[in-house]
Amino acid sequence: MRKLLPFLLIVMGAGAGVGAGLVLRPPSVGEEATAGEGAEAPQEAPEEVDPALAPEFVKLANQFIVPVVENDRIVSLVILSLSLEVAPGSTEQVYAQEPRLRDGILQLLFDHANTGGFRGSFTDADNLVILRRGLKEVAVSVMGDTVRNVLITDIIRQDS
Repeated sequence: MRKLLPFLLIVMGAGAGVGAGLVLRPPSVGEEATAGEGAEAPQEAPEEVDPALAPEFVKLANQFIVPVVENDRIVSLVILSLSLEVAPGSTEQVYAQEPRLRDGILQLLFDHANTGGFRGSFTDADNLVILRRGLKEVAVSVMGDTVRNVLITDIIRQDS
């Protein structure tokens, strides 16, 4: 009996685990339509995008480091990583213009910091909308209509 008890506990535990997995699994696509009242119709598959028309995403090589100054003293640093959404086939053009892009973007980020854009709740949606709009304007002024959007992929503020 002593040798049989551990084996029975293992079998019962495995059975309970399998049963719980079956009960708690998410419904499959076919089951969603018959899930009962209020069930939504299965969603249509998204349309396939022609790869020749799909945008490209270009990650700018280095992060942007922006000091936040108050009373002639650096009180924090904001570090951002950016990517550009560009027209297909424009990646090399972005890299060729990257020094001009970085210069314009840094100037915008410094201005944003100097007007208080990185103080307080700097990740608030309204603040980020203003920042994104400015970043896109700078990128379009350098690259033209090649740039479709500027994406903030990372942002962090380190207070001192």
